[in-house]
Amino acid sequence: VQLQASGGGLVQPGGSLRLSCAASGSIDSLHYMGWYRQAPGKQRELVADIFSGGTTNYADSVKGRFTISRDNARNTVYLQMNSLKPEDTAVYLCYVENLRYLRDSGAPELVGYWGQGTLVTVSS
Repeated sequence: VQLQASGGGLVQPGGSLRLSCAASGSIDSLHYMGWYRQAPGKQRELVADIFSGGTTNYADSVKGRFTISRDNARNTVYLQMNSLKPEDTAVYLCYVENLRYLRDSGAPELVGYWGQGTLVTVSS
């Protein structure tokens, strides 16, 4: 599975950006899709995620400002970011988990994949 993230850039405080992450390759079922971010000198953190059934989770710092969504037909996850703040500046990475069933046993298997990241800079 390959992931292609896009949509990052430079935006002023209070502005908006929409990130996209498209998955391609040997996809069975994308059970989990999420956005993480890593700022310079800081640990990687979860921003938001969405499960195949539609359940979403958000970091407290982005609740009410960011919205995660997915298009299952396009195997794509989106992150709409509004009211951006300088502290949102980071490399944003998408992460997905592909659910497949082993051919021999039929047992389920989850395999995770990271995208290459897209830089978001919030600055005046």
